Amino acid sequence: MNKKVAFYTLGCKLNFSETSTIARSFKEEGFSRVEFNETADIYVINTCSVTENADKRFKTIVKQAQKANPEAFVAAVGCYAQLKPEELADVNGVDLVLGATEKFKITDYLNDLTKNDFGEVHSCDINDADFYVGSYSIGDRTRAFLKVQDGCDYKCTYCTIPLARGISRSDELDNVLNNAKEISAKGIKEIVLTGVNIGDYGKGEFGNKKHEHTFLELVEALDKVEGIERLRISSIEPNLLKNETIEVVSKSRAFVPHFHIPLQSGHNDILKLMKRRYMRELYVDRVAKIKEVMPHACIGVDVIVGFPGETDEHFLETYNFLNTLDISYLHVFTYSERDNTEAASFKNVVPKNIRSKRSKMLRGLSAKKRRAYYEKQIGTSRSVLFEGENKEGYIHGFTENYVKVKAPWNPELVNTIHQVNLTKIDDDGLVRFEFENVLA
Repeated sequence: MNKKVAFYTLGCKLNFSETSTIARSFKEEGFSRVEFNETADIYVINTCSVTENADKRFKTIVKQAQKANPEAFVAAVGCYAQLKPEELADVNGVDLVLGATEKFKITDYLNDLTKNDFGEVHSCDINDADFYVGSYSIGDRTRAFLKVQDGCDYKCTYCTIPLARGISRSDELDNVLNNAKEISAKGIKEIVLTGVNIGDYGKGEFGNKKHEHTFLELVEALDKVEGIERLRISSIEPNLLKNETIEVVSKSRAFVPHFHIPLQSGHNDILKLMKRRYMRELYVDRVAKIKEVMPHACIGVDVIVGFPGETDEHFLETYNFLNTLDISYLHVFTYSERDNTEAASFKNVVPKNIRSKRSKMLRGLSAKKRRAYYEKQIGTSRSVLFEGENKEGYIHGFTENYVKVKAPWNPELVNTIHQVNLTKIDDDGLVRFEFENVLA
């Protein structure tokens, strides 16, 4: 009998790429993939532990799986599964918990899919997570997430990722290029490069600590791969985004003018407490360089509010710093204490109601920044890649520089790129346009 498997992914683009790779291993074992709200024999939840909410959502998702099929086998993998395997195993309905190295061999741990009385745990010491498993997502979206790097050697005081994913290590350059060719051969128009710390690409490429290649060399090599319409860089540390890379992207055939650069705080005192590897002056230089060579580029920013020791003065300086920067939008994270991190023991804890207030202020600033950025794009000609979902009678897409556009639903537009003129911003903050001509 044909067994069915369903997946739910929490967290980052990297998790999505790994879920797709795990899904392909099930397909090779004869499983059919169904949606998570459908009846399946096994539900696999790829967990995240970056924020407190991701932890809480896990129990809700397990209940969803049990509602769809009370007899189904439920497996948890991913970062939360590595950090707190026993905690997940204790959740009612969970049968199997796999850590960082075991998750890619999940089908080896499945017998007859009979539910267990207690959650079974297979979790390695994170120091054993020193080998690389390549991944990419395909078939889920009009774009693919291509994993090029895993793990992190940084020691940011708020972050659990090194504990969940291990040391920094990279895919071999030839493997990355071959995966990119495979993706583009399937008709996918856009590839997003992803990893934990992708600017560190090249470290651990052949099991060596030293860099065999650099991120710049990766960008240059990918730009030469024929058939790829668009390449997008996901989040990259400001100290690892070199001016040479910015220059190459500005002249690139396929790389789009869009950068997402974590800042975390606009005050140097807080950056030092976080053990970030730059000061805000370097961040100013990176933004200035991008805008110098690509005035129309989109720049997204990660920022954390309510970090221990962040006073009203620190926060206002961060707010004013971001307000004056030529950036396009913010991803705002409210600081939450994570076990086994240095910051969890810091004094001068910011009350949660103040954290919430600061988060709300920065989300308002983000909306203002995005609106101003969109307004600057009105009247320009851009290429749009249309996505596959019908949302209340509209189809959406993104320009190369990450302006979200909308048009009345037309299935013929799905996964096609069109040149358009951006005309006006609608009430919902999305941009209307007029067609020029078909590109692909």
